Parts: sequence; C-alpha cells; structure tokens
Amino acid sequence: MYDSYRLKFYSDPGHGWLEVPHSLLVELGIAADISSFSYVKGDLVYLEEDCDAGTFLKAYRDGIGSSPSIEEVYQEDTPIRGYSSYRGN
Repeated sequence: MYDSYRLKFYSDPGHGWLEVPHSLLVELGIAADISSFSYVKGDLVYLEEDCDAGTFLKAYRDGIGSSPSIEEVYQEDTPIRGYSSYRGN
C-alpha cells in the first residue's frame, strides 16, 4: 500500500505541472507512460497538466483508492520550463 502524498501543482500564465517524486511513478508502474512534455529535475518530475497529470492521478486513485492532497502554487515566471524534458526513465 502507498503512503499518502501531499503534492504541489505549479502553474504560470500559460500552463501547469503536478510535481511528483519519480520513485512514486515507478511504484505506480507508470514511469514509462509519461511523455516528453513533462519535465524532470533531480528526483522530481513535473507532469504536464493536459495528459500526464491525468495518467498519474488515475493510477494513484487506482492504487490507493483516493486522490492525493494537492497544493496549488502560482508563479508568474516558473523555472519549470527550463528543466530537462522527461525521457520515460
């Protein structure tokens, strides 16, 4: 069984990303299902809101039976767009 996670959803004027530990993507068995439209920095993956965040949330609900707690963070100039593209590791 998975621990309950408190995650952050970052957004700027044009888009949004859900910050998730890479290890959690591996635990849920979806690390290879995440597109290159998401970003990575260290062990954190920033799942783009249009598709990858939905893939994660479905897998999380299926694995745990509830939704994670999500804190929303708005940043006018987020550094996320400058992170490396996710490569499905």
